[in-house]
Amino acid sequence: MKVAVLSPAAWRTPPRMYGPWEQVASNIAEGLIERGIDVTLFATGDSFTKGKLEYICERPYSENTDLDPKVWECLHISHMMEQADKFDLIHNNYDFLPLTYSRLIKTPMVTTIHGFSSPKILPVYKKYNSTGFYVSISNSDRSPELNYIATVYNGIDPSVFTFRSEPEDYLLFFGRIHPEKGTYESIQIARQSGRKLIISGLIQDQDYYNRKVKPYINNEDIVYVGNSGQEDRDKLLGGAYALLHPIGFEEPFGLSVVESMFCGTPVIAYNKGSMPELILHGKTGFLVQNMDEAVEAVNAAQFIDRKYCRDWAASKFTRKKMADKYLAVYKNILR
Repeated sequence: MKVAVLSPAAWRTPPRMYGPWEQVASNIAEGLIERGIDVTLFATGDSFTKGKLEYICERPYSENTDLDPKVWECLHISHMMEQADKFDLIHNNYDFLPLTYSRLIKTPMVTTIHGFSSPKILPVYKKYNSTGFYVSISNSDRSPELNYIATVYNGIDPSVFTFRSEPEDYLLFFGRIHPEKGTYESIQIARQSGRKLIISGLIQDQDYYNRKVKPYINNEDIVYVGNSGQEDRDKLLGGAYALLHPIGFEEPFGLSVVESMFCGTPVIAYNKGSMPELILHGKTGFLVQNMDEAVEAVNAAQFIDRKYCRDWAASKFTRKKMADKYLAVYKNILR
């Protein structure tokens, strides 16, 4: 079986730091390669894969202001589509735009929907509903207006996350610094808990950071360490007493939640979106409704078995499990 995996060109695949879609696309490609599948990864030229790499954009457009994102997005996607007949199947991880090519080629295309940035993109998905093959990354992130062939949870490589049975005493916020991710709420939860908070993530909303986050940073009990790469991510997640995830939106998945549990670190999250599918309440963390409940959960996190957190994550969210489920999807389509 020859499979083309289409990753975005916004960041490297896998990403140096931020880049969740690129990370998942990488894990899909490498997981399939480990299962003996002939994979060609369409990504940026600086990307890494054990399979074949195809690119037209040498470096990510998010790292080069000279590149127009729409121009290179179109060049990147068309570069793959013009080679579609070389493959038995295309796995699209680049949202809705590749769907607009799908009736111009004969190769079937699986589209993993990594969430809906806006209801305004639904018309494209609806147009190709009868001919596309849609995969959701959680049961909670399904549109009632679309048909799905499967739900496949994102999987990660356990070997890059280190289990730590004895954490340090800090709380951690790890993710985009944006109102919907709850950075400000994490600060308030930490302050009310009397614990140090480390913040790591890409500043996606500079005004929000300036108004709601920066005034509290003092490099003592509230510390911002920037946007962390893989090695620092492993250390931060593994060393944390708990990960705070007080999201303000229906999050379709949450890679940092799963990565945290692989390190043995429990997660305290607002009970929204996919969180009940990722977190086993009272066993691998706590699902809460508000700040007061989150503060109570911080105190209770000391009783969470960190080894159980790792075992739970390994039972559901590995790269191997994800690859096996996608292979079943592919075989179903090709039959």
